[in-house]
Amino acid sequence: MLDTRVTVTVHASDPLSRAGVVSHLQHQPAVEIVQNQGGAAAREQAERGREKEGGGQAAGAVAIMPIDRFDEIAAAELRRLVRGGEQRVVLIARDLREPELMTIVEYGVRAILWRHQATPQRLLRAVQSAARGEGDLPPDLISTLLTQVGRLRRSATTSASVGIAPTLGMAQREVDVLRLVAEGLDTRQISEKLAYSERTVKNILHALMTRLQLHNRAHAVAYALREGYI
Repeated sequence: MLDTRVTVTVHASDPLSRAGVVSHLQHQPAVEIVQNQGGAAAREQAERGREKEGGGQAAGAVAIMPIDRFDEIAAAELRRLVRGGEQRVVLIARDLREPELMTIVEYGVRAILWRHQATPQRLLRAVQSAARGEGDLPPDLISTLLTQVGRLRRSATTSASVGIAPTLGMAQREVDVLRLVAEGLDTRQISEKLAYSERTVKNILHALMTRLQLHNRAHAVAYALREGYI
């Protein structure tokens, strides 16, 4: 769990959807909901709240975006939210098709929730995961992502069949960590499986995502699947 408050903005196309998200989070002490004023303004407002509360540090900003369909309008808003990396996005969706899921992951969305599963506690967990940069996907979406990537993968090359790593290759321990991420394990569970410290697991993922310019864990899994590592 985070020791700091998470600054949250809600980006909904209709007042009812926004009100539903706000009602889920407004009484959570770990969350501060602010007006949609952009990343810099949200951070400034969170800083004022921190000073007023006597020094509690605000965590990174998270943008929550509930949608019914991933249409052109939703895609444009999502691109705006993730641009510059100032806010980490939690997407609440009623339905997603396989190609849409891949696009959303490539955009750098930190977490996805189904609307029918977005209880207050489940939403709070997704927000806190996004604030940590870890991401959060339901198991069925991970399965859908695997299916989609599998369809995009080309036939294995001769070099892959003899174990030659593709360009910008991954170390074996990076592959081991990502394989467990793809299975839905969190940092603690991965550290127990591989006998690494949690800090080591986080450092492996951070170094990998920095080197390959990957947005989050889901994006890293998608890349590893596409390139044939897992």
